[in-house]
Amino acid sequence: MTPTCPPPPHRTTSPAPTTAPPPLEDSPTPPLPETRGEPAPATGSGPDGAVRLTWVQPEDLVGHEFRQAAEDGRGEAAEPLLRVWLAAGGHLAPTRAGASPTPAPPELRALATDLLTALAALTAPTGAHPGSRGLPLVPGRGGAGELSPAPAEAGPGSRPRWGHGSASPAPTEAGAGGGPALRRRLEAAWLGRAVGCVLGKPVEKLPLHGIRALARAAGNWPLDGWFTERGVPPQVLAAHPWNRRSAPTSLAENIDGTPEDDDLNYPLLGLLLLQRHGKNFTTADVGRLWLDELPAGRTFTAERVAYRNLLQGLEPPATATHHNPFREWIGALIRADVHGWTNPGAPAAAAAQAHRDAALTHTGNGVHAAGFVAAATAAAATGRADVHTALRAGLAVVPARSRLAEAVRFGIRAAASEPDFDTVVDLLHARYGHYHWVHAVPNTAVIAAALTHADGDFTRSVCRAVSGGWDTDSNGATAGALAGLVAGSPEAIPHRWTAPLKNRLATSVPGFDGIGFDTLAHLTAQEAARS
Repeated sequence: MTPTCPPPPHRTTSPAPTTAPPPLEDSPTPPLPETRGEPAPATGSGPDGAVRLTWVQPEDLVGHEFRQAAEDGRGEAAEPLLRVWLAAGGHLAPTRAGASPTPAPPELRALATDLLTALAALTAPTGAHPGSRGLPLVPGRGGAGELSPAPAEAGPGSRPRWGHGSASPAPTEAGAGGGPALRRRLEAAWLGRAVGCVLGKPVEKLPLHGIRALARAAGNWPLDGWFTERGVPPQVLAAHPWNRRSAPTSLAENIDGTPEDDDLNYPLLGLLLLQRHGKNFTTADVGRLWLDELPAGRTFTAERVAYRNLLQGLEPPATATHHNPFREWIGALIRADVHGWTNPGAPAAAAAQAHRDAALTHTGNGVHAAGFVAAATAAAATGRADVHTALRAGLAVVPARSRLAEAVRFGIRAAASEPDFDTVVDLLHARYGHYHWVHAVPNTAVIAAALTHADGDFTRSVCRAVSGGWDTDSNGATAGALAGLVAGSPEAIPHRWTAPLKNRLATSVPGFDGIGFDTLAHLTAQEAARS
C-alpha cells in the first residue's frame, strides 16, 4: 500500500511557555535504524502499532526548519519560536533518522505545524551571514565559522548565470561527439553511477570514523574496492553496523546485479520525463510524472514532502517550500546527471533543465547543487573536457556568493593542495560538519574534492567520494558518473567494478526493471539528439 499522510490533528491554541527552555544539548532524540535512499517501507510502527510515516511528521520537520533557519540567516529571528517549541516539550531534529522514536501528542503536533508556518514567514536580514550567530545547528555546537551570505541575498553574484527560468534549451555544441562515441561515454556514465552508488550503500549514514574503521579492519584503507565483511572482527562490526538494508545487496560477497536505489531511480525518471515531454518540459510535468510513475514510498526528505504537497493540491513552486525544511538537501543533485548527459557541450542548457526539475522540491543551494552537477556533466559529455575543466564549467553556473559555491571552491582548493585525501576529508568535516549529513553543501564539496584529487582516475574518484562520508551512495554515484564520462568507454572502467553489476539494474520505476546499462545509454543518446 502506498503510504499517505494522516489527516491534520484538531488544532488547539498552545499556551505560552511559563518556564525557560532547556539547553539545546539536552534535547536530542536518538536516531532510528532507518536509511534515506534504500527502497524500504516508508513507515514504521509506533506505540500500539500506529503507522509512523517518516520525513513528514510536523514535530520532526520543525526541528529541521530551525536548523535551516540558522543556516540561511534567520536564526536570530527564529530564537523566540525555538524557545516556545522547547518549553512545550518539543525536541530538535533527529540527527540521522527520518522520524523521532515516538509520535508527538496532538497538541504538540499542532504547535509544530503552527511554528512551521511562522518560520516560513521569517526573512533573513540583508547582509546576514548565515550560521555566524544565533541557533546552534546541532546539539552542543554553534554555527560559528559559516561566513558566506544567505543564498536569498540580493546583489552581484547572487543569481545563477545561466538564464534563470528559461524553458528553452540551447543547442548542444556542434561536433560534441554524438553517435557511437557518445553512446559509449553514456554507458560508462551509467555504469559509473551504479558502481559509485553500490560502493557507498553499505556505509550510508555511518559516521566517518565508522567508515574508516570498517575498511581498515578489512585491509581496504585507503578505500580501493568494495566493502566486505570478510575478515572484519566481530567487535568492529558490532561497533559500526552496516546499513542494514543495503548490506545484503551491496557488500562484495553479496552483489548480484545492481540493486534498486533512489540515486538510480531518479535518472530513470529523468529519462522518462525527456521521452514524454522533451527538453522543454515544465516543473509541472515533473510533478505529474512522479504521481503517475513514482511510488510514494520510494521518496525521501524533500522529495517526500513535495510529493505530499502534490497530493494536498499544491503546485510548484509551493511544492518545494511548504513545510519543507529539506529544500537545500541533496535530492535535486541526484536527479541532475541526465540533464547533463542529454546536453553535451551545453552546460547552460543542462543547468536550466536541472533547475526546472529541481524546482519541484528544492530552493537555494539545493537548486544550485543540481545546476553545478548538470553543467559539469554536460562539459564532460563532450569527450574533450578533463575533470577539472568540467568542474569549472559546473562552478560557472552557481551564484558566486552562495554557500554552495564557497564550499565547492574550498573542496577543490583543499584537494589540490593536500596529497593525503584523509586530510582533505578532515578539513571538510571540520568546516561543514554542522550541516545535516544529507545537505547539499557538504556533499557537493566532497564530490568536487574527490574528483579533483582523483584527477580523472575512475577508481580513485568513486573511492574518494565514498570515503569522504556523509551521503556516501549519492556522492559515489555522482562522482562515478562524471568519472565514467571522463574515462570515455565502459572498457575503461576496471572489470572488477562492472562485472558484479551484471549489466542489470533493479528498479520500481515502471518499464525499467532489469534493464541493461547499454540499453540505457542508447535511450539517453536518443534524447541527447532531440532538439
